This record gives sequence, C-alpha cells and structure tokens, in this order.
Amino acid sequence: MIKYILRRILVFIPTLIIISLMAFVISIAAPGDPVERLVNSAGGENGQGKNGNVSEELKQKKRHELGLDLPVFYVSLGSLADCDTLYKIPDKARRENLARLTSIYGNWDKISAYFQALQQTNTALNFLQSQANTNEIKEAILHARYTLISLMETAKDEAITNKIDTLKKLSAHIASASAFAEGERSIQQTYLDLKTHPTTWKTFVPRLAFNGLHNQYHRWMFGSYDGTGMKGSAYTRGVIFGDFGISYQDQQPIITHIREKFAWSFFLSLFSIIISYVISIPIGVYAAYRKGSLFDRASGFVLFALYSIPTFFMGLVLLLLFANPDVFNWFPESGVQNPAVFDEHWSWFQKLCHHAPYLVLPLITYVYSSFAFISRQMRVGMLEVMGQDYIRTARAKGLSEKSVVLKHALKNGLLPIITVFSTVFPAAIAGSVIIETIFSIPGMGREIYEAILNLDFPMIVAVFTITGVLTLIGYLVSDILYAIADPRISYTK
Repeated sequence: MIKYILRRILVFIPTLIIISLMAFVISIAAPGDPVERLVNSAGGENGQGKNGNVSEELKQKKRHELGLDLPVFYVSLGSLADCDTLYKIPDKARRENLARLTSIYGNWDKISAYFQALQQTNTALNFLQSQANTNEIKEAILHARYTLISLMETAKDEAITNKIDTLKKLSAHIASASAFAEGERSIQQTYLDLKTHPTTWKTFVPRLAFNGLHNQYHRWMFGSYDGTGMKGSAYTRGVIFGDFGISYQDQQPIITHIREKFAWSFFLSLFSIIISYVISIPIGVYAAYRKGSLFDRASGFVLFALYSIPTFFMGLVLLLLFANPDVFNWFPESGVQNPAVFDEHWSWFQKLCHHAPYLVLPLITYVYSSFAFISRQMRVGMLEVMGQDYIRTARAKGLSEKSVVLKHALKNGLLPIITVFSTVFPAAIAGSVIIETIFSIPGMGREIYEAILNLDFPMIVAVFTITGVLTLIGYLVSDILYAIADPRISYTK
C-alpha cells in the first residue's frame, strides 16, 4: 500500500505542474493592471502625484515587489522583431500597444525612437504645466498631455495621424513653449520614419530566448529573495510554500484570508458528508434488501422530493420556521457565534457548545439534498452485489441474512459512493455561496463570491490552485478506501 501511495504521489507531480501553469496563466492574463489597482487602493497622499496621476516611482516599486519587472517564464518564444525587455515597461496598456506596433511594423528601433519622443514630450509638458500662468495655456497643455497618453496606447494609423495633427494645432496655442513644439515635430518625424521603414519580415522569423530562473513563474512558484540574502519587502516564499501573494482588496496576504475562512467551510462540508452517509447508507441498504416494498417506494419518493427543493428555498424556510420569534425561535438566525459572549480562551468543548446552535440549520441545508443521491447510489450498488454468485453461495451455506448483507454485500456495495466522499476536499475550499450568504457564515463560498465581484484575481487563482491539489488528495483517499472496503483490490501487483 505504501509503495502504491508513493507511486500515485509521483504521478500527481505532472498534474500539479499543469495546474500551477494554468493558474499562473490566469493570473497574468487577467484583465486590468494589478499595479494600477494596488497603487490606487493604497490611498491618496502616497499614490497621487501633483496632477492626480499615479506616481511612476510608486508603480515601479510595486512592480518590483510583485516581480512584474521580470521575464514571464523560463523561456520565451517570439519573433526577431520583438523586444526582449518589453516586460520592463511599467504600464500594461503601453506595453501591449508597443507589442501591437511591433507586429504591424516589425522595426523595433524605429518604434523605440517614436515611443521615446512621446515620453520626452510628455515630460516637457509636465514641466510646462507647472510654469503656465494663464488658464488658456493650462487647458491647452492638459489637452496635449491627454493626447500624448492616448498616443502611447494607440496603434491604428488613422488615429495616430489625427492625434498628431491635434498636437500640431495645440502647439500653436502654446507659442512660448518651444520645447513642446520641438517635441511635436520629433513625434511627427519618428512616426513618419516608422511608417516608411517597416521590417515586417522580422515578425515571421521565430526566436527562442532563455531567461533562466529569474522569471515571474519561478518567483510565483518557489519565491525569491530581495537580492541581499535577507528577507525584505520583495521577499516571497512562493505558492509551493503556501504564499499566494496579496489581495487586491486590502493588500493582506491571501493565505491569511484562506486560513480564516477555510475552517468553517471544511467543517460544514465534512460533517454534512458524514451525516449524509450515516443516514443515507442504511436507507439505501434496506431499500435494496426490500426492493419493491412500500419502504423502497416511499423512501424513494420522499428523498427525491427533498432533492428537488432548491437550496436557497430550504434555507429560507428553515429560518422562517426555526429562527423566527413568531413561530419557533429555537436557533440563531445568522452568524456562527455571539461576539458579546464568545471568549477565545474557552476550551474547544466550550467553543463547540457555543457554535453548535448556529450550525444546526446550515448543516440541515447542506445535507438534505444529498440524501437522495447517496441513498440511490447505495441502493444500486447493493442490488448489483446482491445478485452476485458469491452472495448466493453464502446463503446456500446457511449464513444468516444479516451476515450476508452486512458482512459480504455491504463492503462491495460501498464502492460506488466512496468516490463521492472524495469531493469533500475540493468542496471544503469552494464552500457554498448560497448557504453561507443566507446564514451569514464567514466561509470560503462568500470569500470567493466577493473576490469575483471585486476582481481579486490572486484570491481566485489561489482557490483554483488549492482546489486542484485537494481534488488529487481526494482521489488518493478514494483509492485507499477502495482497498479497505474490498480486499480483492490489491495495489501491490
């Protein structure tokens, strides 16, 4: 058995690598600029420049902290026209626009000259804006700056030509700004050179670049140090050590959020599965033993009727009936504890007794719909086993029906529902959005829902990665339980 488990773990390694690659692709392909979001959420005085624009220095610092100033992967496949240091451009929209211009014209030297002309002119306008003494000049400079920023994110020839004409007209309103007029002429000339000297053929010549271990994926997986050998602001432990980065919402470590929420989702998922099995297995076994009886038909009808009731409806009905002062005020209506009474220094038994009334209704909502599925699976498995030759042989030997059913048939009949048990692990990290919202349970379901609403991609990627790992663990547990339930299954050969 131990050798089999070790072999299965080795087989899991390629799967885990694929899961990590998929999660990493999701993280880097997510819409929006994470640096922009983090800097904006950091607050006013630290993230804003004189003109309300996000400080470039702060963005550069945040990109370094996140490792976004590194190549994406160990190797990169591109064309001869591509710039091998394009990832160092801090602004995502400008980075993507430079890539588009490269695919259109293929001449990186000319593209770089054009982009530098835009940046230098923008810097000159920034200085002129602080020196402007009339509202007319200030408005013209502001319009020119917006046009320049738009040019940095535009690749269509017609749009670029129109914006350059706009800059030319604006330069006439800023007659005293010779630096701006010179910059406008430089932009016009560099763009004309770019259009008249394309090297499109370079975009068809592939090029493979090796980036070594100093890349974003390696840093995301295995972590990195800040270059001094000491832990610093740029230090990360990596996903393999449980460090999934920081949340876009509050800039707190993702693992902190998961650690706080996971316990409740795991508790509810585990106990709901246990309760479902404890109730459903006897029902399925007895229904199979008394096939076609009144109990078989009645239990099937009742269980499938329960299965057809939506979860949100059952949760609301339970609240209205058993957490309502006008009907039966037996249980609390929401939450998992009373903050006015709860004490962190209580023993685990005292905490359990305090939490128990809060979890009764959520557990009922969790388990009721699974009764039908698990009991029917148990019934079908038992019916198949009860028709086997060895069952007839056991009866022919004179064994009691109790011994035949519970000792010989039950273990083999358990095989179909063992697979269902493996779902408890990924379900624990996913939680239940509906149930946790109805009963105000601080679990993973609500956390994931809020992460999706707020586009908190690090949290989404972390849950995706952990779910994949827990699914593999669930499969391994299922295989071990197969061997325990059926001695005929051997993993030693």
